[in-house]
Amino acid sequence: MRRVVFNQKGGVGKSSIAVNLAAASAKAGLKTLLIDLDVQGNSTHYIVGERSEPLPGVEDFFQNQLSLYSREPIDALIHQSAYDNLSVMPSGRGLLELEHKLESRYKMYKLKEALAELMSGFDRIYLDTPPALNFFSRSAMIAADRVVVPFDCDTFSKQALYQLTETVEEIKADHNPELILEAIIPNQVPARAKLPKQLIDDLKADSLPVSKTTLSSSVVMRESHEKAKPLVYLSPKHRLTQEFEALFQELESTK
Repeated sequence: MRRVVFNQKGGVGKSSIAVNLAAASAKAGLKTLLIDLDVQGNSTHYIVGERSEPLPGVEDFFQNQLSLYSREPIDALIHQSAYDNLSVMPSGRGLLELEHKLESRYKMYKLKEALAELMSGFDRIYLDTPPALNFFSRSAMIAADRVVVPFDCDTFSKQALYQLTETVEEIKADHNPELILEAIIPNQVPARAKLPKQLIDDLKADSLPVSKTTLSSSVVMRESHEKAKPLVYLSPKHRLTQEFEALFQELESTK
């Protein structure tokens, strides 16, 4: 199963969801890989913390696609984290500099080819994407089986969401007929607020696949980021942790 977390809007909790779903997957005993395609590297930091030297990863993979000669084996770009069953392919600061070269040389399918090989060694692969529809997010959706979309429950996000679903359908039609919009995940939902419930009901009325599980807002997420420790390891009994585990189980039940 290759699951991409995507939204063109920033600040919707995309990296937090990607990392915590991957961590829940690993804790459930599934050999899990997280691939960080966002130049900001938030997922990378969340898993491995601060490092004096960057780890080889996604940037090196795409740089290798531009070379006819020297290509490192992809296994050398994957790093076991401090947590059992959880590995990461880190982001890199030079990704954006590679984008035009990769597009002009039609390298959009290279990630799909690589992930097809990696699935022999992993049960689940999660892909965190940049908050933009660019080469890297398109490559991720071409390479994935499922798309999950964080939704932060405001009117502007709802309008953008309909455009996003059209994008997913276009990529499915043109590049990846196996791609499924698996779930729209309401995130940072405040307790007892009326607007989020109304927006969620509107999406369901339009037959969009809104997850039954919603994710609440909590300062524990900020603490989790600062300590570079996913919630299932930092605070297993916290309400938000339990929501992530419930969301993971919900997604797994639909496969």
